[in-house]
Amino acid sequence: MRRGAALLLALLAAYLTAASGQGRPVTDSGAETPPTPSSFTPKDSFLIDCGGTSPLTAGGKSYKTDAQSNHLLSAKDAIRVADDKADVPSPVYSTARVFKEEAVYSFPLAVPGWHFIRIYLFPLKGGDVDLASATFSVVTDDNVLLHSFTPESKPVLKEYLVNATENRLAVKFQPLRGSAAFVNGIEVVSAPDELVTDSALGIAPLGEATGLARDAYQVLYRLNVGGPAIGPANDTLGRQWDPDTPYVQSKEAVKDVSVPTSSIRFPDGTSKLVAPTAVYASAAKMADADVGNANFNLTWRVDVDASFSYWVRLFFADIVSKSTNDLYFDVYINGRKAISGLDLTTVTGGELAAPYYKDFVVNQSVATDKLTVQVGPMGQDTGRIDALLNGMEVLKMSNSVGALDGEFGVDGRRADDGSGSRKAVAAVGFAMMFGAFAGLGAMVVKWYKRPQDWERRESFSSWLLPIHTGQSFTTGSKGGYGSHKSGNTFSSTMGLGRFFTFAEIQAATQNFDEKAIIGVGGFGNVYVGEIDDGTKVAVKRGSAESEQGINEFNTEIQMLSKLRHRHLVSLIGYCDENQEMILVYEYMHNGVFRDHIYGGKEGVPALPWKQRLEICIGAARGLHYLHTGTAQGIIHRDVKTTNILLDDNFVAKVSDFGLSKDGPGMNQLHVSTAVKGSFGYLDPEYFRCQQLTDKSDVYSFGVVLLEALCARPPIDPQLPREQVSLAEWGMQWKRKGLIDKIMDPKLAGTVNQESLSKFADTAEKCLAEFGSDRISMGDVLWNLEYALQLQDANPPEGAQQDGGDGGSSTVSGGSSLPPDTSTTAAGAELFQQLADMKGR
Repeated sequence: MRRGAALLLALLAAYLTAASGQGRPVTDSGAETPPTPSSFTPKDSFLIDCGGTSPLTAGGKSYKTDAQSNHLLSAKDAIRVADDKADVPSPVYSTARVFKEEAVYSFPLAVPGWHFIRIYLFPLKGGDVDLASATFSVVTDDNVLLHSFTPESKPVLKEYLVNATENRLAVKFQPLRGSAAFVNGIEVVSAPDELVTDSALGIAPLGEATGLARDAYQVLYRLNVGGPAIGPANDTLGRQWDPDTPYVQSKEAVKDVSVPTSSIRFPDGTSKLVAPTAVYASAAKMADADVGNANFNLTWRVDVDASFSYWVRLFFADIVSKSTNDLYFDVYINGRKAISGLDLTTVTGGELAAPYYKDFVVNQSVATDKLTVQVGPMGQDTGRIDALLNGMEVLKMSNSVGALDGEFGVDGRRADDGSGSRKAVAAVGFAMMFGAFAGLGAMVVKWYKRPQDWERRESFSSWLLPIHTGQSFTTGSKGGYGSHKSGNTFSSTMGLGRFFTFAEIQAATQNFDEKAIIGVGGFGNVYVGEIDDGTKVAVKRGSAESEQGINEFNTEIQMLSKLRHRHLVSLIGYCDENQEMILVYEYMHNGVFRDHIYGGKEGVPALPWKQRLEICIGAARGLHYLHTGTAQGIIHRDVKTTNILLDDNFVAKVSDFGLSKDGPGMNQLHVSTAVKGSFGYLDPEYFRCQQLTDKSDVYSFGVVLLEALCARPPIDPQLPREQVSLAEWGMQWKRKGLIDKIMDPKLAGTVNQESLSKFADTAEKCLAEFGSDRISMGDVLWNLEYALQLQDANPPEGAQQDGGDGGSSTVSGGSSLPPDTSTTAAGAELFQQLADMKGR
């Protein structure tokens, strides 16, 4: 039973987690990383042995003397200290330069951007100045690196990562009045851009944290988990990796494992610079993983300053599993679940021992003086019970005034301590409390003025609440229509459309003639009909056997009553007589998009590429309006090709809002709700965490894009396992650069290759594993418009033959298919702008 459950979960994971580029590994940006070299040659590299008189080589690095780097220093002092017998780990610490007044190292940069600043500090004895009691600050033009620093009695390396925006980087040493400043060595070295991403997964609340590229960082901990120290000579970027042993809690629960570095597999596009191969080749795993009922976490704890936020990067490579999809575990940071059910096989594209890393931000609001990282089994039948971690970096983030030490910025401004926010929250709270009391008072007045016959009425809401209820109806609770009178009350005066009598509905549908059925859904049958003014309509009649029907009815009425858009199906009216639940919509002559992708039905040939693209654009417009057209936004939750309908001009309209939810409110990043949706289109992150965002719709739409391109179902259990999930299979071919090989054969020779590439890139960005890595529906729309312009600009000969060049095409029994004018009206000027920008 347990083995069967594990297999089922593995199959679910195979479908749910379409490879997105993240986890090969990639950055959190969601964009595919191009192949990168395993070596890095910095454009800027300044290494100074301060106080040194002869060139020095240490740790695989060559340092210049004071004399050789004197042109970089502006100082009034020329004090040097040296102690060849000092007990230090590197000869860099055996000399120092001392300053009694401000001294400035000014480094001319060949290329602005990310740079390491490493400062070596050890208070050497000897000379006229007592360095052990020195107090000083170190700043750049934008950031405070050290504030009123007093050295320890042991050698210290302070390492920073700053984003230099000018062609000059100044590092200033500022002694406290009457004291001195000193430095043993200093390094300013270029860092690759891929090292820092602009977004990460925020912890508490769980969601995307952006703007990371605007901060400066101090490296506090860089740990090779489960392995030995890695010195600068063995790291391409000259970094030091320390063993994790001092930070492991419950060491008896941890077992260190390692494999040869040759066992680590870097797929194409994977950077070898973010961490050296040796980090991935060692790990800590559960020491007692094979005992029955094992349920414990591996824990690492480090000291931090609670007044700052932290960027945590965790490194993984499954070097312990013998087969794929056999290891699932959870990741926690400061006791909060950061990743649920991490399956390294899936996120790395089906590889064992493949590198993967993930970035997190621990906000100041939840930081304490300790930061903990934990990994542990899921606690479900998901294969082997085990968990592992290969490496960890913890970086302090600069505060609101750019300081990495202390609470004041370079310009003297003080960091925000949050008191202003607390005052604002208090003011809003008082206002809400006052409003609540006022509303309660109004209801009390209404109660005393209630009509004498109020007990005989179906609902007290018609007189107690300030709503005119004209023709109203109630929806009962689950279990049958009208089974309770305490359901939701709607009004024909509330913008819900026309109220139809049951007799009018019967007349419109020929008494629900079975020949008039044009669709069947979870709510019930859909009939084509004609109302009294001759308008053709679609009539959706709720089924008494449907458990979800009543809820869908409520949701659809509420949603459609506040939505009007060219690319959303319009609600004409409703009927609730005789305990019926009936919705009346505009009729969509050409039915569902899916039928026109596959073709095969009588009179329904498959659509050409350009019209598939135009339909995707129309659907994207509708979804973009859903996400942005109201204050909170609306999440559809059931995006699929059968919920995209086509009118007589093949204009796409999104339909079926029965599962829709209002988006997260103010100060919320997601909506916590039970998982609902359609198998094959369901967002894997939503499935795991039950946290719904508009990026869940984006994922589903990515599946729609692949279905439109490949003309195959999102899930096909008859195929080999690696092909069952369209999302996973499609992205495998996309990463190989061979997406055209799985394209619908009917489209062969009709698709512009640049248009296809932009379309496939868009689908990939939609299908990123984590919502924070996916693009918005607005960006999806932009990219698809650009793909259409590329197709129009240079259509292949085959496209001209099938009408894809903008001419008419005969589909559905000879009906003309004019293009969606809203997608082509941009003209040459817009196309030129898009071409210059290369999309998003």
